[in-house]
Amino acid sequence: MTNPAHEAAARALRDAYSKEPIPPMRQWLDPVDIAGAYAVQAINTRFWVEQGRRIVGRKAGLTAKAVQTQLGVDQPDFGVLFDDMMIPDGGTLDPARCLQPKAEAEIAFVLGADLPDPNTTAEMAGAAVATVHAALEIVDSRIADWKIAFADTVADNGSSAFYVLSKVGKPLDGLDIYSAGMVMEINGQIVSLGAGAAALGHPLNAAAWLASTLAQRGEPLKKGDVLLAGALGPMVTMTPGDHIRAIAGGIGEVQLNYGKA
Repeated sequence: MTNPAHEAAARALRDAYSKEPIPPMRQWLDPVDIAGAYAVQAINTRFWVEQGRRIVGRKAGLTAKAVQTQLGVDQPDFGVLFDDMMIPDGGTLDPARCLQPKAEAEIAFVLGADLPDPNTTAEMAGAAVATVHAALEIVDSRIADWKIAFADTVADNGSSAFYVLSKVGKPLDGLDIYSAGMVMEINGQIVSLGAGAAALGHPLNAAAWLASTLAQRGEPLKKGDVLLAGALGPMVTMTPGDHIRAIAGGIGEVQLNYGKA
């Protein structure tokens, strides 16, 4: 049976995409109701799949202490990546598709094997990686003024919106993704700094946490899935006309134009 409060919350979030952000979801969800928040996320995931959107991977969120501090939370979360959320490297994102977007620089993986084990380790996750990419995630919130508690962002699909992967991926073997430095620039000015270690101590820790969590839920990561391992530094507000570029040491760089094509 569905919970009427969860259904109402899910509809309010869907409506916000095309209207305007809504207040924090206290009338439907307690700020720390993790199970309820993921139930709302699942309702909308099912709705969007029924509407024809295709799941292509998952994102781990709130993996960097800096971002947890920004949002006042103390644990990671996850959201679903759909095919229509991907923007080509160097492509353009129309501001009309966003509400209150922010950019994060990340390391991403494309999987070359399934990860069905609910006790996936970092080593197991690494063995399943086909390619490693520099990535930008454009996060957005359907909650007004980003006044989110943990339940708000989880219900809101991890505050997800869009993502960009570097055109060329590299094999994991030989890469130092733990100490890889990250620089994110907007219009040539440095706006965020970080390193691979920010993602739960190592990007493969984030991958293992995500793989284990999803396997426990009966939704394991599969070959070909995209996995965003979480921000390596603070997220930064975007303004129409911005050119955003992120460089991950040894991995590559990725770019996005935020404005009308």
